[in-house]
Parts: sequence; structure tokens; C-alpha cells
Amino acid sequence: MAKNDGEIVIKKYANRRLYNTGTSTYVTLEDLAKMVKKGEEFTVQDAKSGEDITHAVLTQIIFEQESKTGNTLLPVSFLRQLISFYGDQMQMVVPTFLEHSMKTFTDQQVQMREQMTRAFGDTPLGKNLQAPMQMMEDQVRRNTELFRQAMQMFAPFTPPTPAPAATTVRKSDARDLDELKEQLRALQTRLDSMGA
Repeated sequence: MAKNDGEIVIKKYANRRLYNTGTSTYVTLEDLAKMVKKGEEFTVQDAKSGEDITHAVLTQIIFEQESKTGNTLLPVSFLRQLISFYGDQMQMVVPTFLEHSMKTFTDQQVQMREQMTRAFGDTPLGKNLQAPMQMMEDQVRRNTELFRQAMQMFAPFTPPTPAPAATTVRKSDARDLDELKEQLRALQTRLDSMGA
């Protein structure tokens, strides 16, 4: 019972101890985080009931990682948006979207590293993390904005999430909104004429 279809099985006992059946050793959440980073697949099962509790344990690992000072990956605005989708009609779409976004981000990260290596080689500039980190932060901002826009497309009649406090509406945004309103009016007119 060391592995289940190639996956390592981790048993979680009532005393919260985790047992790796693949290595026959007790492990910690930190050990599981390292396994994830190495790309090792595992499932976590409740030792008594056999229930798959992988999701809960991975969420606990994220919570612990986020609790470490200066180690946060999830901005407050993202967490607020994510929480707002619980119980919403869009809740079933969010996991697929996030999974796809993370895969795209990971692929882009690999490409970015390859491009930096080709462009700068083993020079001090190539080893400087400021430029790549800025590029990654820009990509995260773009992906977050795409996520927000995609969610608005699925729920076009719900009021938009308020922008951060100091943001003002730009003239181009107002024009875009006016164009969208005009398109909706034209669509409504067509629907009315089809109904008649």
C-alpha cells in the first residue's frame, strides 16, 4: 500500500501526524511543500475513514506559507475577489480559470528564464533578479486584470467590483462604456424586432 496508481499516499492521523506510506516515515507540512515544489504527486487520506483530504492539506500548506513574514503570494485584493466568488453563480468556473492561468503563468515563467539566459548568459546582469522579477510582476498584474475582465464577461449585469480607492475613471473607459451601452441598445432593438 505504498503507492496508489503511481501516487504517494500520505495518511493523516487524528493526532494530526502525517505518514508517508511511500517512504514509511512521518512527514510535516513543510516536507509536503518541498514534495510539491519537486513535482512529486501525492494524495492525503484520513487514516481512519480513507477520505481524500488532499485539498484541505494543500490549503493548509498555502495558509502556513502565506503566514510567513514577507512570503505572501496572494495580494489582499485577489483574496477579496476569490472570497466573493464563494456561493456565486460563477464559483464553478473559477477553479478551471485559475488552473489554466497558473499553467500559462508557469509556461511563461520557463520561457522568460530561457530568454534571460539566452540574452544575458552567465553575466552579472543575467543573474540580477530585478528585471525578471519586474517582468513577472507585470505579467501577474496583466493576468489578474484578464481574470477580472473574464469574470465580468460571465456576469455582465452585475455591478463591477469597485476599483482601488485612489483610482479614477479615464476618458477612454467612459467612451468604452458608452460604446458598450450603445451595442446593448442595438442588440435589444434587434431582439425586440425578432420577437414582433
